[in-house]
Amino acid sequence: MEEAPRTPVITIGLNAGQATFNYSMTELKNLVEANNMTVVEEIQQALAKPQPGTYFGTGKVEELATIVADDGVDIIVVNDELTPSQIRNLENVTKARIIDRTGLILEIFANRAQSREAKLQVQLAMLQYQLPRLHTSASQRLDQQTGSGGGGGFTNRGAGESQTEMSRRTIQRSINHVNHELKEINQAAATQRQQRERNQLPSVALVGYTNAGKSTLMNALVRQFGKSEEKQVFVKNMLFATLDTSVRQLTFPDQKKMLLSDTVGFVSQLPTQLVQAFRSTLAEAASADLLIQVVDYADPNREAMMATTEQTLHEIGVNDVPMITVFNKADLTEADYPSRAGDQLILSAQDDASIKMLVDAMKEKVFHDYVTADFLIPFADGDVVAYLNDNAHVLSTYYAAEGTALKVELQKADFDRFKKYVVTD
Repeated sequence: MEEAPRTPVITIGLNAGQATFNYSMTELKNLVEANNMTVVEEIQQALAKPQPGTYFGTGKVEELATIVADDGVDIIVVNDELTPSQIRNLENVTKARIIDRTGLILEIFANRAQSREAKLQVQLAMLQYQLPRLHTSASQRLDQQTGSGGGGGFTNRGAGESQTEMSRRTIQRSINHVNHELKEINQAAATQRQQRERNQLPSVALVGYTNAGKSTLMNALVRQFGKSEEKQVFVKNMLFATLDTSVRQLTFPDQKKMLLSDTVGFVSQLPTQLVQAFRSTLAEAASADLLIQVVDYADPNREAMMATTEQTLHEIGVNDVPMITVFNKADLTEADYPSRAGDQLILSAQDDASIKMLVDAMKEKVFHDYVTADFLIPFADGDVVAYLNDNAHVLSTYYAAEGTALKVELQKADFDRFKKYVVTD
């Protein structure tokens, strides 16, 4: 299927001396591309702080209006979140549609949402974003900030109605309704997590910047150690390729098992509404026994990306979970890989030796409570032998007159469960 033509846009940003300004503008361009748009011109202005009424200074706004008229581009994407009055004033002067950074990210999320939960989460974030913006131009449609141009836009319930038609009360009623639906989904997800915890399988969550290679890494692990019927997760070289948390069980040759989850990717200045809306999705990270922060090692802005990831984790209350940092995509650099220094690994998700190194690091962290013991199990209790063969690492087996003798590496909970069979000197 042919890709739809990309919508031309102008990007603008205010340089107030922040160290990450150039990086944020590059990221804005990537977000624009992710929304099936293309940047035809970038305008910057150095100002200590945004102008309250128009974001840019008066002269720069007039220059922008001239560029819009000359180039015939009718969409401007701004590198910050704007106030309703800034949007209205810029639109009045430039005669172009204004999308701020928050609106752009919301639009991308709306286009990417697949599952019912993701669609509801995006809808909730969109409604929360719209609520204080009811008093912009009466002729402006809600879907102008959140959907009709560029990437195809927000297609869930509520989009497309004019602001004069959608009152604050209607939006609040919609927010309450979506919150109720999400609460039911969250309760079901919490029950599933509790069930997994009862099964005593350790949980590992992949976290990190969008497009760092989390899904590729997960697929590499699932291919080698997942159940044959489990599907690979969606992978594409673009920001926010997937919004849904995927959970897969891994079983290693020594019968050690763990659950691996792939969470939604982060981005700098991730809208507060989205952080709040996706809090339940990110609960997989909060309840994990180990986090694997995946970083694009080939990206020169990787330090800023790591800071964004750690800040977002802090915002959702993930503070004390052990973490391994994986510098992925080393195959795109000159670095020797795979290599490891403590809890930091340099690797490529495409490389089998890299995957082995990662698995060893994961196992060290989550299976540290395993013990090795000798068991003598009466022949009448053959179900215990079968359980240990399926769920533990049986190092040796021989048959004695009294029953089956096993040397087994197993988790502490199973050791306690079968303690009566332990052979003591």
